[in-house]
Amino acid sequence: MPIYEYRCADCHRRVSVWWRTYSEAETGIAVCPRCGGSELSRLISRVAVLRSEESRLDDMADPSAFGDLDEDDPRSMGRWMRRMSEETGEPLDPEFSEVIGRLESGESPEDIERSMPDGEQ
Repeated sequence: MPIYEYRCADCHRRVSVWWRTYSEAETGIAVCPRCGGSELSRLISRVAVLRSEESRLDDMADPSAFGDLDEDDPRSMGRWMRRMSEETGEPLDPEFSEVIGRLESGESPEDIERSMPDGEQ
C-alpha cells in the first residue's frame, strides 16, 4: 500500500494519502483528507528503513564505520558515542549524556574524569 505526502493548496497542510496500488497512485486524483480539496502537490517524503538489531550491530562491527573516529580528539569520541547510542536505540542516562556533551565541546577525558565525584570513577 503506497503512501504519498502532499501539500494542499486549499488548507496549506501537509497530508498523507494512502493508495491501494501504485498504478492507482499514478493515475488517481489525490483528495485532501482534511478539507476535501483536490489541488495537492506531491512532496518528497523521508524514507524509513526498518532494520533488525543484528543488522545494526553487524554494521557497527565493520571497521569502516570507525573511519572518522580519532581517538585523540574528544569531539570525535563524543560524536562516535552519541552515534552508537542512536544506532542501538539505547537512551543515554543523564550522567553519560553529560560526559558525551562535554567531550563534544572539546573537553579532555582526563579533565572530565577529574571533575567527577569519587563514587563515579
